Amino acid sequence: MVNATIDGLSVCVENGTSILDAAKSVGILIPHLCYLKEINEIAACRVCVVEVEGTDRLVPACNNELLEGMVIRTNSPRVRQARRTNLRLILSQHDTSCTTCIRNGNCMLQKLSNDLNIHYQPYRVRIERTEIDMDVPLIREASKCIKCMRCIQICDKIQNMKIWDVAGTGSRTTVDVSYNRKLKDTDCTYCGQCVTHCPTGALTARDDTNEVFHALADPEITTVVQIAPAVRVAWAEAFQLSPEFATIGRLVAALRHVGFDYVFDTDFSADLTIVEESHELAKKLTHRNQYRWPMFTSCCPAWVRFLKSQYPSYIDCLSTAKSPQQMFGAVAKSYFAEQKGIDPKKLFVVSIMPCIAKKQECELPTMKDTHGVPSVDAVLTTREICRVFRSEHIVPVNLKEESFDSPLGTSTGAGVIFGATGGVMVAALRSAYCFLTGSKPDPDAFPLVYKTHLWKEGTFSIPKIGKIHVAAVSGLSNTRGLMEAIDKGDVSYDFVEVMACPGGCAGGGGQPIHEGLELAEKRGECLWQMDSAMPLRFSHENPEVQALYRKYLGQPLKGKAHDLLHTNHNAWKMPSQILKENEQKSKEY
Repeated sequence: MVNATIDGLSVCVENGTSILDAAKSVGILIPHLCYLKEINEIAACRVCVVEVEGTDRLVPACNNELLEGMVIRTNSPRVRQARRTNLRLILSQHDTSCTTCIRNGNCMLQKLSNDLNIHYQPYRVRIERTEIDMDVPLIREASKCIKCMRCIQICDKIQNMKIWDVAGTGSRTTVDVSYNRKLKDTDCTYCGQCVTHCPTGALTARDDTNEVFHALADPEITTVVQIAPAVRVAWAEAFQLSPEFATIGRLVAALRHVGFDYVFDTDFSADLTIVEESHELAKKLTHRNQYRWPMFTSCCPAWVRFLKSQYPSYIDCLSTAKSPQQMFGAVAKSYFAEQKGIDPKKLFVVSIMPCIAKKQECELPTMKDTHGVPSVDAVLTTREICRVFRSEHIVPVNLKEESFDSPLGTSTGAGVIFGATGGVMVAALRSAYCFLTGSKPDPDAFPLVYKTHLWKEGTFSIPKIGKIHVAAVSGLSNTRGLMEAIDKGDVSYDFVEVMACPGGCAGGGGQPIHEGLELAEKRGECLWQMDSAMPLRFSHENPEVQALYRKYLGQPLKGKAHDLLHTNHNAWKMPSQILKENEQKSKEY
């Protein structure tokens, strides 16, 4: 243990504790901007500097350990002046058009400027400008970047994709796409973790709200909206509402007040995904020698992009089932449109997703019908729909609960847990067990536990099949560790679920941003609790899913079900693959 004095208070902490954490342990909060615990501790912003008795220079608190006998002042005149100077220097390279910034009111730079009473700028302001590419779902505005390096560290350490890097030298040093590329030319997965950890508005999801508003205002367009599982446990955070009050019924009511003609639940198509995916798994388990293992889930588009770019030899191991988002769109523009007598070209399908990669997924050429009509027309993140509610002057506290529309609004507990890491795996095992044995297992009979610090796994016995080995992983750095183990033969699985974002969709790149808080685990626990309280917990028992097969789709994996609900992952190419092919053609020429 180490004993010291901070602002006159005695502190006793474990050896190796940073000054920042030591001060926090006694209720002293030292301002900081670039710091992310165990991820970005590089003291780039110099906002957390403190005065240490006996030391001439001010010391950054985030990456200096508390030593025995230290006497520290965290808010002396000298410290306050240094902080203001450092922050003004950062602001001298920052676009301070705060009123039109998406992060207005939720920006660390804005908050610190206010807290440090900075109301004038003595330095000349020089803002870096770059062209903004609206063709990709992830937007970078160089004029708002403060060079904190968080995005670089998150992409390197948590997601292991190395999309961002330092560019330039000296006063021209900045952060940009690595290797002097444009973002659209990289194999970025668009997971959005860099966005949720950016302290300013330098990185954001592309704002598609205007496209949705135009559709809502067109009297000839019928608007349909679907709500993803993880959205229901996060939207309330933007309005400081308790999870108990901010029910899915109030979210449905809010969307109707916005003007959507029909409000449906993505949990319905999650159940539909499980019916197809679990039949696919059952088929492979009964014909093991005909397939390469393991079988991977395919509902996370960021994971699909990761696999196609990093481990392309495993593409055929992906389930061919579309994601719930895309299955819903396909069914809405076929079955639902027929039921209501609506021209599919006059049907505008909007998804509310916790994910930025879903914006890119709906634009894939394989996610359109034979007439070139996209199954999903627009994707709004959880953050975007909360901004829509505010712009439409909707006060959730005043809303009464309303129900989803029919026939695409009924769901089971298995659909709900799609938003939590391991949920797709458990939901699929429940139904696959039924299809293979003809009997129902206990819905809680498939616990997944951490066998390594990177991923969960489990081994379960299925009558007539034997033991099956499964795994679930979230976060792309963890995923790379799992893929390397599979590739080397160190581990062997029959079925693997992958979610690109840590904690699964609950921690998605489109979820509300809370500085210093990681809420994926808490949100995921809420989804598991919802599942346990549901009357139906097996996807194939969803009565509206059963009716859909009976009236329209026929048998799973066959005919219309296959045409509408499955995709070809080899039918589109990643940027690196296109670049490689172009280079080869150039050499041949």
